Amino acid sequence: MTERGNFGSKIGVILATAGSAVGLGNVWRFPYMAGENGGAAFIVIYLVCILMLGLPGMLSEFIIGRHAQANAARAYDKLSKGRPWKFVGYLGILTSTIILGFYSVVAGWCLQYLYIALTGMTSGNVDAVREYFTDFSGDAMKPAILGVLFILITQFVVVRGVRGGIERASKLLMPVLFVLLIIIVVASCMLPGALEGIRFLFYPDFGKLSSDVLLEALGQSFFSLSLGTACLCTYASYFSKDTNLLKSAFQIVTIDTMIAVLAGLMIFPAAFSVGVNPDSGPSLIFITLPNVFSQAFASMPVVGYVISVMFYALLVFAAMTSTISMHEIGTAFFTEEFTLRRRYSAWVVTVAAGAICVLCSLSVGGRSWLQITGVALMDFCDKITANIMMPIGAMLTCLFVGWYIPKRTVYAEFTNRGMTNQRWFMIYLFAVRYICPICILIIFLHQMGVV
Repeated sequence: MTERGNFGSKIGVILATAGSAVGLGNVWRFPYMAGENGGAAFIVIYLVCILMLGLPGMLSEFIIGRHAQANAARAYDKLSKGRPWKFVGYLGILTSTIILGFYSVVAGWCLQYLYIALTGMTSGNVDAVREYFTDFSGDAMKPAILGVLFILITQFVVVRGVRGGIERASKLLMPVLFVLLIIIVVASCMLPGALEGIRFLFYPDFGKLSSDVLLEALGQSFFSLSLGTACLCTYASYFSKDTNLLKSAFQIVTIDTMIAVLAGLMIFPAAFSVGVNPDSGPSLIFITLPNVFSQAFASMPVVGYVISVMFYALLVFAAMTSTISMHEIGTAFFTEEFTLRRRYSAWVVTVAAGAICVLCSLSVGGRSWLQITGVALMDFCDKITANIMMPIGAMLTCLFVGWYIPKRTVYAEFTNRGMTNQRWFMIYLFAVRYICPICILIIFLHQMGVV
């Protein structure tokens, strides 16, 4: 069996792991939630939730992955000494593969919109853009083909290994994504009336705070960092033994949050400058924003064209950093557990995720028979992973680290064998034993509609 890969630099660790967290949700979910739920007040609550749940949850997966230096299934197996905890790793691998499948459908939509932005087709009127999206997403095959193409592009990166593929791609994609985001933010904030959009995002409206807002902030802090998918555990298995886990986790959540806030500064000033109240979800980036950019830069059509192209390029890059991490989880598993060559393992994941992608795409493309419990397959995959599989995986991970793994092992990994972060260890241990399980249980009950 070939030697396991590892990240070659600290910046590679940060950019690759942050890239796994940064995705389309940062663009279409966080800004809207912040704006509709108290602006700066929501952001403050979100940051508190990150400290209570996000950081400890991330660190728990880091500890498992870095200590075991193995794929998710083997990592839990090694630390539990063959006990059934290994199925937490299997659950994470299954979850990430399903997510890769339906997420690639939307990533394929981004590819298509990058193409039509390049050809200037996104500058039509509201009805024309809405009709185009309805026709395209409802097409029988084209979105499915584009989704599979996105998975194949992802595979092209993953088969090149940790340093030559994942780390190299992250070092390119993340800085480019950030530069594109900054350019669009500057252009958006310079529009007439942009101040209203900035105020919408950052003005603290404590009157909007409620128990529902608290639950939404808690849920966002959980899903934004991809807890419960085995992604962080897998990437941590490529960390060096001298990687400062706490410092790295702080840097990663900072990047993730900063990009989400910048996405709000990209969207809201432009939307308010043309009198549009942006919504959330796919309609935001495939219907609302094309018209926002077209109207906002109507007096500067060349600028509007460039901004539109850059925006959809940004979405493609954001989606790619996430699909790479999800693909790697399964690829690492098949490479190590079945001693397959890396490219063959990657093909196994590509075929499995590609099949899910095609079926999910068809389920929203007029194939009404592709349903489970009366719900389109794509929506079902989304709900079962977000509502059930991710919370269960994250809950079991916290219980595993907090209560099952010997305390001395957790301490050695958290503090790099007593060299760093010793003063924070007991706070972390209390959080992962008590606070995180309670928070995840609340998220689970909220997702199921109980609270």
